[in-house]
Amino acid sequence: MSNTASTASSARSASKTRMQHLIPATIILALALSVTYLSFIREPADAFLFPRFIASVMLLLAIWNFVRALLGMARIGDGLTLQVVRNVLPGLLIISVFALFAAKYFGFYLASWCAFLGVYSLYDPASHTEFKTWKKRLIVTTLFMVVIYCLFSLLLKVQTPRGLFL
Repeated sequence: MSNTASTASSARSASKTRMQHLIPATIILALALSVTYLSFIREPADAFLFPRFIASVMLLLAIWNFVRALLGMARIGDGLTLQVVRNVLPGLLIISVFALFAAKYFGFYLASWCAFLGVYSLYDPASHTEFKTWKKRLIVTTLFMVVIYCLFSLLLKVQTPRGLFL
């Protein structure tokens, strides 16, 4: 009798784990499809060559991830707990505000700088009351954005949202 109960419990656990992998995989696939679609309908085509390449690779990876989740091959982790969602939610909100509003109005680089600083400060375990830690956060954020600027604007020549200040 004990074997039957443990087998049923194991099956419920596997089904729950599969759903916890399938739901995010479906959301990622929908996002990848929409980004790929949007990158292929925008003009001028030359300006969207790099985004089209990245979106296509992202779509292929999302399809692969979805199929693995659908077939139950994604067995890493036990899924998300409510505590993990609570820990990640503030960062997701900051990124959402950035993606939906800030990049359009303030420009990509300034909005990215603010979003990176916000997320970095939120998850940095160092004290928020010491000048030294804020100095470090500002330097790291600025250096990160210099790398992003060099990568996108100088190396890849990607057009980014201009905003008010550019």
